[in-house]
Amino acid sequence: MEEKILIIEDDIDLHFILCKMLRKHNYIIQSAYSGREAEQLIQQNHYDLILLDLMLPEVTGEELIKIIRKEHTVPIMIISAKTHIEDRVSALENGADDYLMKPFEQQEVLARVGALIRRYKQFSHQQEENILTFHQMKLDIVAHECSVNGQKLSLTSKEFELLRLFLQNPQKVFTKEQLYQKIWGNDYIIEDNSINVHISNLRKKIKEFDMEKEYIETVWGIGFKLKST
Repeated sequence: MEEKILIIEDDIDLHFILCKMLRKHNYIIQSAYSGREAEQLIQQNHYDLILLDLMLPEVTGEELIKIIRKEHTVPIMIISAKTHIEDRVSALENGADDYLMKPFEQQEVLARVGALIRRYKQFSHQQEENILTFHQMKLDIVAHECSVNGQKLSLTSKEFELLRLFLQNPQKVFTKEQLYQKIWGNDYIIEDNSINVHISNLRKKIKEFDMEKEYIETVWGIGFKLKST
């Protein structure tokens, strides 16, 4: 997939050079010539990288970094004529990922752009693997948290592991024997009603924040699975 870059630079000649260079290497480019214009574009689009000048009309680059970092993790690469160490340190501390001073070599720009996008994609992929979603549910494996419609569920460790198993295997029907072995680590005892109780409790907790959808389906005579529709 082609990567999308937003260039925020009010120098028209330099802006043209950056656009031409990056398009030549198959990047999709969008342009902003002021901080205010950039704000609107960032609200409306997803980018893999932002190239940002600091000395911009309306909203400065320094202000724009702080605005972006309130909601987005997209990498920000500063390309600026400001050469003082204080400016570079301040930009990086406020959330910029890289700082390149003008004038620059095109090969260095391309190398830094490629490196930032590769790291961002790797980070995004890792984040996606740690966050499981289904309907209005979000399960954060690392934080060990679950929410439905933005409302956090209070789950036992077994309830969390049951949801994790279901979300990681959305098409699979699990028998009670399989659930017991995977979650409890023991052989299933027919008289044990633990699984039914945990499933019932999960349904009640989910239903509290999403009345419209059923999340866990009973497959009669077999077991349980995520409800596909």
